[in-house]
Amino acid sequence: MLEPALYVVATPIGNLMDMTPRAVEVLQQVELIAAEDTRHSARLMAHFGIDTRLVSVHEHNEHQRIETIVHQLQSGASVALISDAGTPLISDPGYVVVNGVRAQGFRVVPVPGCVAFIAALSAAGLPTDRFVFEGFLPHKTSARKQHMKSFVDEPRTIVFYESPHRILASLKDMEEVFGGERVVAVARELTKTYETIRSDRLSDLIRWMESDSNQQRGEFVVLVHGAILEGGPKLDAVALHTLDILLAELPASQAASLAAKITGLKKKVLYQAALDR
Repeated sequence: MLEPALYVVATPIGNLMDMTPRAVEVLQQVELIAAEDTRHSARLMAHFGIDTRLVSVHEHNEHQRIETIVHQLQSGASVALISDAGTPLISDPGYVVVNGVRAQGFRVVPVPGCVAFIAALSAAGLPTDRFVFEGFLPHKTSARKQHMKSFVDEPRTIVFYESPHRILASLKDMEEVFGGERVVAVARELTKTYETIRSDRLSDLIRWMESDSNQQRGEFVVLVHGAILEGGPKLDAVALHTLDILLAELPASQAASLAAKITGLKKKVLYQAALDR
């Protein structure tokens, strides 16, 4: 029997096999599931044989639903919060509910699982020791470019979400703002049948995507390699990307030596960059 609490439950982002046994157990045992879209979540519930009552909680009714959820908790019941895919609150509704439940003194319990941008970071080959997650970019071109400009000198890997009908336009805006030599990775349809993860110079990435309209479909995670720190070695993003990959497996001296052979740059400059990083 679960204690009265709000359980924030992560669900699969595509492959249903990513659903954790704990998540299934919690959803079976709670008295109420607050779902972003009850019709969408009903299919997931049917697959796992979960017959718990569903109620919709989305960005337009979060404030109104707090009363319903708190009433359930006050009566000794337990409630689960899920989004359409992945972890609630991560570029999805849920913050208002979680904040409201905590303000009423009730426990909020995370039941972790899939997060699209974490999955992308783990496989894209860009630096992961430090990164900044920005969620969805603005819809309009002018606002999007202005937002991107604030990250031109950001040394950490920058992570965005983007939709299929804006992905190409967003990449072209990035080329204008960050430059065509900046290394960028796109991860689409993660864990699904047509999953694709590609990392390249931005200019080459755009040409690749323009040549195949299929690569413009699905939901995207876009990862931008961080900028070269001012005052550091004058290396382009591709050289730094190569160095980062080698540093993950080799000492700084060996990584610099091998990077010099790959890039044609001086080992001394690469070695200093390795130490700096």
